[in-house]
Amino acid sequence: MKEESVMGSGTCEFEQVHPKFHYKQAHDPGTDTSCVTFSYDGNVLASRGGDDSLKLWDIRQFNKPLFSASSLPTMFPMTDCCFSPDDKLIVTGTSVQRGCGSGKLVFFERRTFQRVYEIDITDASVVRCLWHPKLNQIMVGTGNGLAKVYYDPNKSQRGAKLCVVKTQRKAKQAETLTQDYIITPHALPMFREPRQRSTRKQLEKDRLDPLKSHKPEPPVAGPGRGGRVGTHGGTLSSYIVKNIALDKTDDSNPREAILRHAKAAEDNPYWVSPAYSKTQPKTMFAPVESDDEEAKNEPEWKKRKI
Repeated sequence: MKEESVMGSGTCEFEQVHPKFHYKQAHDPGTDTSCVTFSYDGNVLASRGGDDSLKLWDIRQFNKPLFSASSLPTMFPMTDCCFSPDDKLIVTGTSVQRGCGSGKLVFFERRTFQRVYEIDITDASVVRCLWHPKLNQIMVGTGNGLAKVYYDPNKSQRGAKLCVVKTQRKAKQAETLTQDYIITPHALPMFREPRQRSTRKQLEKDRLDPLKSHKPEPPVAGPGRGGRVGTHGGTLSSYIVKNIALDKTDDSNPREAILRHAKAAEDNPYWVSPAYSKTQPKTMFAPVESDDEEAKNEPEWKKRKI
């Protein structure tokens, strides 16, 4: 089809389409041709008619059908037919009256057009069907609103196989032996059976048992032993955490802390003193005053009033 448009005038001109193949008596007059589909090689055409027939045509010799199959009832104007992905089979669905049987999928061999297989779908008509070429699965729609997918576990790819869950294994019934409790109040103590406790008390007792309750082992205090790492010192991270948590605050006099290194800095200068050796004045520190002298020199307004 050739399309030409004129943007200025807004009009379109279409060339007339002439059909290349035209066969008026393909199906009975007055009936609907519900589906026409080509094979994957493009040489064969399948048509599904309202006259309950399925026909196969060769477009290279379109004067008569190659094969024709009848007795395929259809009551819907959209009943499908389609080719298999390998072009060896043709499939279509059949219609039934309500309560008069089951709708079927019927398979024909393309080379001989023999009916090779059919599947009962449900107690309603098969309206639509599609054989997906890549998934290799058949999708079926029925007249009662059902949609079904048929697949091969080995030949199909993805699709419905992704939704299929594995069959659940049957749970094996464990055989347990129970012993009846016999009450003998007048028996000797050596022959008496232990009294059965309630389930709650037994659970409380098991909770206190570290083996039955699966109580985790407490952390190792001190160095590691028995293949277990100690609380600290065993790994780098634990060593760092331990040192970060240490209290390294120094409550000593800052002046005394600095003067502690004054003699070593004067005897062996390394960083600052060599750079200012010629211009640096002699260091002079204030004399140390005792607490009593500091109290005497304190102004009156700072002194504590008694």
